[in-house]
Amino acid sequence: MKGKKIAVGITGSIAAYKSAILVRLFVKAGAEVRVIMTPSASQFIAPLTLAVLSKNPVLIDNASNGNWNNHVEAGLWADALAIAPASANTMAKMAAGICDNLLLTSYLSARGSVFLAPAMDLDMWRHPSAVHNLALLRQRGTYIIEPAFGELASGLEGRGRMAEPTTIFNCLENHFSGADKLSGKKVLITAGPTYEAIDPVRFIGNHSSGKMGFAIAEAMAMRGARVNLVAGPVQLPVPSGVDCVRVQSAEEMLNACLSVYPETDIAILSAAVADYKPEKTAAQKIKKEHAEISIPLTSTPDIAAALGKQKKENQLLIGFALETENETENARRKILSKNFDFIVLNSLRDKGAGFGYDTNKITIINAKNESKKFDLKSKTEVAHDIVNEIIEMLHA
Repeated sequence: MKGKKIAVGITGSIAAYKSAILVRLFVKAGAEVRVIMTPSASQFIAPLTLAVLSKNPVLIDNASNGNWNNHVEAGLWADALAIAPASANTMAKMAAGICDNLLLTSYLSARGSVFLAPAMDLDMWRHPSAVHNLALLRQRGTYIIEPAFGELASGLEGRGRMAEPTTIFNCLENHFSGADKLSGKKVLITAGPTYEAIDPVRFIGNHSSGKMGFAIAEAMAMRGARVNLVAGPVQLPVPSGVDCVRVQSAEEMLNACLSVYPETDIAILSAAVADYKPEKTAAQKIKKEHAEISIPLTSTPDIAAALGKQKKENQLLIGFALETENETENARRKILSKNFDFIVLNSLRDKGAGFGYDTNKITIINAKNESKKFDLKSKTEVAHDIVNEIIEMLHA
């Protein structure tokens, strides 16, 4: 971060008090920081506080203190613009191209990377308009640092808390420190569940949300990799810079992987592939005519084993293991049987880890039987930990 120019944008949100900590983290790391506030943000935190911490005047209006603040200059100056907190109102204006304050005009002229740390109430976060605006900003190349789950200013509990300043800082630090280390690398990532059809209505599947795989895809793209994401049936926006193929079944996922694997440098298999499928899929919906029904099952293709057999010396193959018992032993067996370079292990016995959560707690075990344990973190942070481990392995 030393010598980097960071513009910190602050919008009208109770989470604005955290921005002071974020500014301090950037300055301590050697970055040059300028703060740009919306007029309503100054109702939540004093500009003087941020001016002292950033060692630069705070910009709020195009004209202040007798000086003209050039919005174009502010946007061009920054290596990165981090808007934290980013309110629903500001994100809506960004998506629509509205520029009625200095922060928004700076955003429209920004040439560096743009990061958003949203903060809002849980119902606002889930509203279709907010979801649409967020997806649109992702498509335009904006990096989204997902909000956390917890108690909100409204008194409700849910998702919408701005990510902690250390999480935001780590995302930008990882972006700058590893921006060139994966440049040109071709990466294959699988994510989400597979659905194995019983009939046109029902299926065999699991509770995987795909969040971990999508977070890894975004972290890889952030480091300059060319990412092919093969995603099962999940409702997640595709990160900027990522090519995504949507599939349903394990067979479709295998075929999609095989089509790109020969030219792949790094493959990360985070999908929770269904192990079994019906021997036959009914052409029509099965009617409830009997008290009991028996559905013979057969194994689905083993994607990890198939890729492991084809793996070349210059390829890295990373696996995942979600276990409920004998976690380490089962993970180590998978490394050998699938020809993994390392495996990412998590346990359903760890609170906050596993399907559906925004957090994860992992242990990385490599082919040399060396293990590294990590604390419970947001899946965004976990993704960067995994990518850092891959970079370390590549440059060992």
